[in-house]
Amino acid sequence: MNEPAFFGYGSLVNLATHRYGDPRPAVLHGWRRVWQRTALRKAAYLSVTPCAQTVLHGVVARVPNADWAALDLREAAYQRHDVSDTISHEGQAAPTAVYQVRPEHIAKDSDHPILLSYVDVVVQGYLAMYGHAGVAHFFATTDGWDTTVLDDRDDPVYPRHQTLSIEERALVDQHLAAVMQQAE
Repeated sequence: MNEPAFFGYGSLVNLATHRYGDPRPAVLHGWRRVWQRTALRKAAYLSVTPCAQTVLHGVVARVPNADWAALDLREAAYQRHDVSDTISHEGQAAPTAVYQVRPEHIAKDSDHPILLSYVDVVVQGYLAMYGHAGVAHFFATTDGWDTTVLDDRDDPVYPRHQTLSIEERALVDQHLAAVMQQAE
């Protein structure tokens, strides 16, 4: 049986945040990352939005026995979209989904900062899977950097926070400074 898979483009790229099987680099066509403000919490969620011109690097992993319950719980603010026809990776093809913040959760107010501990987790994952080029790709293919970033490294708010090395922190800080300057 061919188990379904998910495409991860944020924290799911960091394999330390989950134990889903057969994770591998993958490419998703037609979607772009965005920091999304929601009514669910006072911090931005990383989401995706359709964009014909963008290609996202990320991870694909199997959902054992098509049991989506645990992943759906983790991604409760999101809805699944079938992206089976727009994903490529080395491995057996399978029905594949990507998670996008549900439209009913989107908020218009601007007091939803990006958690630095969240950015740290994502960048650490991209660095491990794709190297420095993958980190640059993450920042270049993500919108919504025009909001504030809350430095919560000393007391992380993000539930799946990870410990970063000094070099990893410096890499995050360098890229973040560049995109924040461009967003001004």
